[in-house]
Amino acid sequence: MDGMEKLFWSIALPGFGQLLNGKYIKGILLIALEFMINVQANFNEAILYSFQGDIQTAIAQTNYGWLMFYPCLYFFAMWDAFKDADEGRSRFAFLPFVFSAYFVTVGLIYSKTLTLFGMLFGPVWLPILFVIPGVLIGFIVKKIMLYVT
Repeated sequence: MDGMEKLFWSIALPGFGQLLNGKYIKGILLIALEFMINVQANFNEAILYSFQGDIQTAIAQTNYGWLMFYPCLYFFAMWDAFKDADEGRSRFAFLPFVFSAYFVTVGLIYSKTLTLFGMLFGPVWLPILFVIPGVLIGFIVKKIMLYVT
């Protein structure tokens, strides 16, 4: 099983990649944290209302204090599964994950009020959109750091 497969399992649920890597305690801990944060943040309700197009209700249902933990947990679990599968051990391999976590967190912070193209995207869609600049900037910084050092 390669690192990309474990990365994709971590995208499905933080902790699954660790279980596949044989890191059982870490995997169970990440799964438990994901469930705790998800329940406390009312994230499934936010996802449901966001998919239904009811962004205002999604915003009202979301506990932002808890949801702010989710991006770092999510991207850490992805990076850790990737790294442990010997795919992410190259220098600065963590940078796209770190920048993505940062940008998704910023997207979450502004998700109550920021509109793009006249649309309010809310606590699910805006952070997802912010993954794109996070990954791009992370790869650019990684390339620069590899070139400089």
